[in-house]
Amino acid sequence: MKGSVLGNFISATLALMMIAAFLLLGFGIKQAMNRETRQRGLLMIACGVIFVANVLIWTV
Repeated sequence: MKGSVLGNFISATLALMMIAAFLLLGFGIKQAMNRETRQRGLLMIACGVIFVANVLIWTV
């Protein structure tokens, strides 16, 4: 599928998912440090880990 329109779309989607995962992990750690927003931060971290796992599953 390399070079096809669908292959390019999948590559772009995986790249966007990795960007989103890093943002979720970064801001999730920042939120988790605050006692009032700890649960929101932990949920963001969990979502980021799930995004990374999905990308790994799709690329292997």
